[in-house]
Amino acid sequence: MIHQASIEADASRAERIALALEQAVEPAAVAVGLFERGQGRFEIFAHYHAPPPRETLLRLIAQATGDGELGPLTIEALPEEDWVTLSQGKRGPVAAGRFLVHGSHDRSRVTRGRFSIEIDAGQAFGTAHHASTRGCLLALDDLLKRRRPRVVVDIGTGTGILAIAAAKALRQSVIASDDDPLAVGIAAENAQVNVGPLVDALEARGFEHPHLARRKADLVLANLLESALYDLAPAFAKQVATGGTAILSGLTETQARGIEARYSSLGFATEKRFILYGWTTLVMVRRNAHAACI
Repeated sequence: MIHQASIEADASRAERIALALEQAVEPAAVAVGLFERGQGRFEIFAHYHAPPPRETLLRLIAQATGDGELGPLTIEALPEEDWVTLSQGKRGPVAAGRFLVHGSHDRSRVTRGRFSIEIDAGQAFGTAHHASTRGCLLALDDLLKRRRPRVVVDIGTGTGILAIAAAKALRQSVIASDDDPLAVGIAAENAQVNVGPLVDALEARGFEHPHLARRKADLVLANLLESALYDLAPAFAKQVATGGTAILSGLTETQARGIEARYSSLGFATEKRFILYGWTTLVMVRRNAHAACI
């Protein structure tokens, strides 16, 4: 029997709750999902093999969000068939420009003419149901209509969805890194299903891997928390080639302003912004190398 804990929150808190539940050691979730409910609200759910302690979950959620308006926390047992439905993300495929992200259950129904990506919901983030992931895919689709980057890196890859999208569209190798070994394994499995050996999944924090440190990237994708994007900014300044692009997401509109200023001070210029349900994706171009020694 699978037990589901679910709660609703606004856009600025939903991803932090999902990340806190995903990273918790006790109780350990077998799957975490986050879906748009409309009008700036999101549903976050986590699945457990045993009933999770309500007070522990409430404490994790409070630590992740601080004060704020949240929906009630519900915990319920799911019949096996409902668990399979929810854990596989059967809320339908998600379109983002020429990309179409779907679960394995929808494989036979996917129409041709798009870059289809098969990702099942699980313990690593990234099925495109969240606005930050979809924003990255829209930004990537837009960019690839105008440029063809040669060296592409996905930082904090999660399920590998962005690396897979770039590899599929470009038909070339893409490097993906994550500091979570579980995510690296999941990304490698998803890549094998979608693009075979075209994604090289590495365990690393940001660019801290020899395979990444010695290469300048033409395109870096990063769907991360604000704090991680802030801390990694000097590394982006070193690793993104002049004229190269950084696609940054995982940011509320307020957070995006601070990150935009941070990267602008290190030689990046904002080319475009994609805003979906209160979440912002920034497309920033590396204009000069003035911060290369920071």
